[in-house]
Amino acid sequence: MGLFDRIRSAARGTRDTQPDAPDTGRVRALPDTGDTPLEELPLKPESRRLAPEEREWIDSVLAELQAEGVDVDDLASIGAGFDRALLAWTSSGGDHAAIVQRYAIAVGEHLHRQTDLAWEVATDVFGTDLAVVAGDFVVVPANLVAVRWMRRETGWIPKVVGHLVTLRSR
Repeated sequence: MGLFDRIRSAARGTRDTQPDAPDTGRVRALPDTGDTPLEELPLKPESRRLAPEEREWIDSVLAELQAEGVDVDDLASIGAGFDRALLAWTSSGGDHAAIVQRYAIAVGEHLHRQTDLAWEVATDVFGTDLAVVAGDFVVVPANLVAVRWMRRETGWIPKVVGHLVTLRSR
């Protein structure tokens, strides 16, 4: 489920998980499509430009990252910040979703600044989320970060995001 889908679910007062199901760390159901029938969802991602408030939110997250000493123009800095946040979370807990979102913004902004990819809101059969897009090339930074967060993977950002930078040029 994308970030925007989670926000809509929260506004509707619904949850994307079963309340009595044990937390096994595994996906228990397909993503919530909201009110859109599955057959009407696009097979290929569709996107739209960011609204001003969406760009303002990205900018506020970037300010938080800068206050933490993370330089989004430097993959080593983003990677070190992510690794520190993951290690701190594994020892003390806290709101992992906020950390994942923060580093998704860092990765997306790095790709936006260093390549031809632009921030947009993308929708596909899995939901709606912030993405960096150029034509039919779509990267959903939240997916990159969340998958590696779940696996407790460190050291991946410079390699993976660096590879994406080599695939795209300005």
